[in-house]
Amino acid sequence: MPQTAKRRKTKVQHPKLRVIPLGGLGEIGKNITVIEYDDEIIIIDCGLGFPDEDMPGIDLVIPDITYLEERKDKIKGLFLTHGHEDHIGAIPFVLRTINPPIYGTGLTVGIIRNKLKEVTLPSVPDLRVVKPGDVVKCGHFSVEFIHVNHSIADACCLAVHTPVGTLVHSGDFKLDLTPIEGDVMDLARLGEIGKEGVLLLMCESTNAERPGYSPSEKTVGASLEYIFRMHSDRRIVIATFSSNVHRVQQIIDISVKHGRKVAVTGRSMLNILAAAIELGYMTVPEGVLVDVSEIRRYKPENITLITTGSQGEPMSALHRMTFNEHAQVKINPNDVIVLSSSAIPGNEKTIGNIINELSRKGIKVINDASLAVHVSGHACQEELKLMHALLRPKYFMPVHGEFRHLTAHRELAKQMGMSPDRIFLGEIGSVLEITDNSASFAEKVTAGNVMVDGTGVGDVGDVVLRDRRHLSQDGLIVVVATIDAYEQALISGPDITTRGFVYVRESEDLIEEIRELTTKVILKTLRDNPLDRMTIKNEVKESLGQYLFRKLGRKPMILPVIMNV
Repeated sequence: MPQTAKRRKTKVQHPKLRVIPLGGLGEIGKNITVIEYDDEIIIIDCGLGFPDEDMPGIDLVIPDITYLEERKDKIKGLFLTHGHEDHIGAIPFVLRTINPPIYGTGLTVGIIRNKLKEVTLPSVPDLRVVKPGDVVKCGHFSVEFIHVNHSIADACCLAVHTPVGTLVHSGDFKLDLTPIEGDVMDLARLGEIGKEGVLLLMCESTNAERPGYSPSEKTVGASLEYIFRMHSDRRIVIATFSSNVHRVQQIIDISVKHGRKVAVTGRSMLNILAAAIELGYMTVPEGVLVDVSEIRRYKPENITLITTGSQGEPMSALHRMTFNEHAQVKINPNDVIVLSSSAIPGNEKTIGNIINELSRKGIKVINDASLAVHVSGHACQEELKLMHALLRPKYFMPVHGEFRHLTAHRELAKQMGMSPDRIFLGEIGSVLEITDNSASFAEKVTAGNVMVDGTGVGDVGDVVLRDRRHLSQDGLIVVVATIDAYEQALISGPDITTRGFVYVRESEDLIEEIRELTTKVILKTLRDNPLDRMTIKNEVKESLGQYLFRKLGRKPMILPVIMNV
């Protein structure tokens, strides 16, 4: 009898799930992550960052989305965890080149709508409002919105269900058992997802170095109540993050309790306040809010002023008040200034400048160092451990933080029993490829910073920044001369102009030395290369640069302008 052939079971090979952070790793802000499977892409968050000290003149930093622009037809949706600028702030810029459907909760979408009113886009944005608990089906992906607590209302964690397995992106979160409004984060649903199985956890790391738990937002209310009670005879000016509607709600409630009117200043504060009230996330009794232009009609002790500028931003309302540049508000020693925020890394100096100037003017400043007027919206170590314990992921990638934060979070994961070879510390642009039984880094894709300077986006690159830093450090020398190349003669000049190099009136001898040296170099080069103006320019730059470095130890930017007649 013929032998019966045994059929071998062949396992279906799925395409690999690709996770590509284009921002938010090794940095604070600019959070954006690409999830790719087969020929479909979804995006989680699309935030901006703020410039470092080595980015002179730059207003904002947004992610490089070249990878997405090259695959725009594959993008099925942009999913937002919450409405903070480091998660949604780049949307008005990226919608110029891609236009996927955008999914977010009510307040998040409301804030974006207000932002988009200020820009002109090539196509109409597709904004779609979802609620915690909703599941959005996008091709191979199903994205579930799960309620969490944060320092802005309507924050969510995302569970992305794929053919390979479930990926959980925590967004920004904290465990607040006594939230100002709404429910505690949905621990039950997170636990259910953990039991079902989580392939990869991407969890925020901002406070991974801090032990314990992040305090409840309600603790700020007690401190604010104390401030109002102790300064009942003064005007109170409170600077806080415009997006923290729970904080603003507490300030308004306490002001009402103490018989004060409330004025608001700062464009972002006004925009978010309008959206929050319109959507029902804030309640303000009628007659409490007054226009900032009307505050002089009231006694100072009957006014609370809520303002932007808690990070010392140069164009913010608080900065303009501090340096007497605000058109409607003049502060004085009878005011009390409350900085209800913590410093975003890199902003310590600008905040210090504000505090120093206010102190110089004899104005009392209360900040988190003197009283608990701020609590973080980010999970500390015990809360991060809770997220790991609930989800029990197979693989883990820490996100949202500088490298020290990511490393600290890796150590926490090890404490929770995760094997080091299942923890992936990535960089922006690194591709993590995952199957149901393996994970590893593959190639790197184009990623980085796109600088926004005024209305210009991406027209300032590394070369321009290098020149700006050069100018800021050593200044500029412009050498202007007119030559007759055929006669090998210097017709006029060289004229020497400097900016940021030396004070000309006190350095006439040096300027004359520069003029004499330049004359010699031009004449010598004319004899050797009479028709080559570029060679003349290069010789002037080289000779003058060496001379000034030997004499002064400086390297100013030298710009020769050679004209031929």
